[in-house]
Amino acid sequence: MGEHTHEMVFCIINSGFSETVMDAAKEAGARGGTVMSGHGTANKEAEEKFGIPIQSDKEILMIIVKKELKDDVLSAIYKVAGVDSPSRGIVFSLPVSATAGIKD
Repeated sequence: MGEHTHEMVFCIINSGFSETVMDAAKEAGARGGTVMSGHGTANKEAEEKFGIPIQSDKEILMIIVKKELKDDVLSAIYKVAGVDSPSRGIVFSLPVSATAGIKD
């Protein structure tokens, strides 16, 4: 298969911050995304180790972007929702091997 042309950006944040993340992603060139509810499994030992309170209710954002936008979108999201922010977000991307229904 040829080189991938898109990336899936994932952002896992405390509940209530998805709009902030999506606004930042759109400013960096993303068109939109999907938000899912989740529940973290971190425990008290993790809270003590990292010294931060860990909220178990999470939102997971999935945003497909063109490969060349990935770094800008990751950076924009991390600036507003990184681990040191109230949303305590983590953000990463994975290559997408194929797409259908996405207008470029």
